[in-house]
Amino acid sequence: MPMKPLSSTVQVRAGADVVFALWSDAAGWPEWDPDLDGAELHGPFAVGSSARLKPRGGPSTRIRLTEVTPSRSFSAVCTLPLCRMVFDHLIEPLPDGCRVTHTVRFDGLLAVLFRRLIGPQIARGLPGTMAGLKRAAQALATDEVPGT
Repeated sequence: MPMKPLSSTVQVRAGADVVFALWSDAAGWPEWDPDLDGAELHGPFAVGSSARLKPRGGPSTRIRLTEVTPSRSFSAVCTLPLCRMVFDHLIEPLPDGCRVTHTVRFDGLLAVLFRRLIGPQIARGLPGTMAGLKRAAQALATDEVPGT
């Protein structure tokens, strides 16, 4: 039986292209994600590229981009022993901006174990990550409008 994913959603007063620009700049993720000390993308922001993330207080880890749809979504996978953590990111357009959702799923034989070990920290961090993304996107959107 699949486990319920961890998820957080925010509404952002900025266009999908602004949010996607923040996502595609992996080196800039720590500027708005309080749970990251560092991030570096190896290759373009495209399917198959990998990135190295340094979570705050945790070991460096590698992710691989598995889906990228400009101004709409991207997914990445982190491989653990007998488990995969899947990170899905979705943008839904709204009349005054967009709705952004980050979801984390654990799949595999040891999914229950890793969900129990890592899940609470991810669940605590997701709202702060989403708030940081919202602030950064809205600041960029404001900067792009002359006279604001």
